[in-house]
Amino acid sequence: MSREQLTKIILPEDKTPRFWYNVQADMPNLPEPGLNPQTKQPLAPADLEPIFARELIAQEVSTERFIEIPAEVQELYRQFRPSPLFRARQLEKALDTPCRIYYKYEGSSPVGSHKLNSALPQVFFNKVQGIKRLTTETGAGQWGTALSLACKQFGLEAMIYMVKISFTQKPYRRSIMELYGGKCVASPSTLTESGRSELAKDPNTPGSLAMAISEAIEDALQREDTNYSLGSVLNHVCIHQSIIGQEARLQLEMVDDYPDIVIGCCGGGSNFAGIAFPFVPDKLAGRNIRLIGVEPAACPTLTKGVFAYDFSDTSGLTPIMKMYTLGHNFTPSGIHAGGLRFHGESPLVSQLYHDGLLEAVAVKQNATFAAAMIFAQTESIVPAPESAHAIRTAIDEALQAKEEGVSKTILFNLSGHGHLDLYSYDRYLSGEMEDIEFSEEDLQESLKSLPQI
Repeated sequence: MSREQLTKIILPEDKTPRFWYNVQADMPNLPEPGLNPQTKQPLAPADLEPIFARELIAQEVSTERFIEIPAEVQELYRQFRPSPLFRARQLEKALDTPCRIYYKYEGSSPVGSHKLNSALPQVFFNKVQGIKRLTTETGAGQWGTALSLACKQFGLEAMIYMVKISFTQKPYRRSIMELYGGKCVASPSTLTESGRSELAKDPNTPGSLAMAISEAIEDALQREDTNYSLGSVLNHVCIHQSIIGQEARLQLEMVDDYPDIVIGCCGGGSNFAGIAFPFVPDKLAGRNIRLIGVEPAACPTLTKGVFAYDFSDTSGLTPIMKMYTLGHNFTPSGIHAGGLRFHGESPLVSQLYHDGLLEAVAVKQNATFAAAMIFAQTESIVPAPESAHAIRTAIDEALQAKEEGVSKTILFNLSGHGHLDLYSYDRYLSGEMEDIEFSEEDLQESLKSLPQI
């Protein structure tokens, strides 16, 4: 079979990258330093040690271009990496487009998403340091699932605070977390002071990632044997996820191709960074490549937010970071892409977007699920609602190229499957899904809570 005929492009296992790529080595402007939430002075490593493993803190500030993946993590990666790269031939036919469309399928991992790429090293580095227990938040549940499995594989306890609306919409996510040995509760909960405070303000709150982060950090600070783990946003998470884009580059080389457009859905930034960051050096070198992050219109952090210092949580326990934000007290509506309901954006993604190296678009729910249906009926995979945002934009770009009479190579990250998101699909199929947009009035009200720096 010729390279042109390949549909499933499999990178040989011995070609799996042995190093993570760190975009900080190549950025023209590094992000502004994080600030201590109490003193508002630049963070020192000691400020983070109460909740983070020392090696992760070192990665957070590292400007080394490549960071070696520990042998113990490489061994576990080999259970599911390299992930396949697919040529979306049936989708191309359905769209009648001259474009070549590829998708990197992270749903082939044991937990069904890309999140295990960072969960394994995070748990490993905490294990080496002697930590016995990790707390975290989760939106749609994919990160909580990944951390539960990683903790079980390294012998740690996992405590997960899951955003209440997703906890209700996706009950089997909790089941899988507990099957892997984790403990999962709906957030806000009555287990923490921050959770009780949010419930006192609004007993019917749908919750938010910012609320769940407050609970997880408060929990971690109360026990010496416990650290906190975050599945997106932070620099070290983006570093770990770079294995996605590195593999995709090698796989496209196997078929003598290179992307004109790279697309990923964008909430906190982990999977968009994972697919896009390894192509940033090419962009900086003058290569004509577009890197597009796609977010929901109901939570348009990059496209409508402001570039400012803000907290990642509602209680002000996290470091204050310079990022695109809608305000840490913003509670997103209960959209069905729970993993994208975050008010802030990765500082690395934010800085690169601010410098004009990345693009961003916001899409509505109904159009997103329409694209998910087209993809499922052509490529046979039911995508996670988060990933469907990337699919929507990939389809739009392919149709635009068709209209212009040009052929482009489009690569997007299919960061997970949607087998546990059928409640959302039922809502769409029954015509009950709403298109919710974030208004200027909502933004101005939310921005009143920004810290004064």
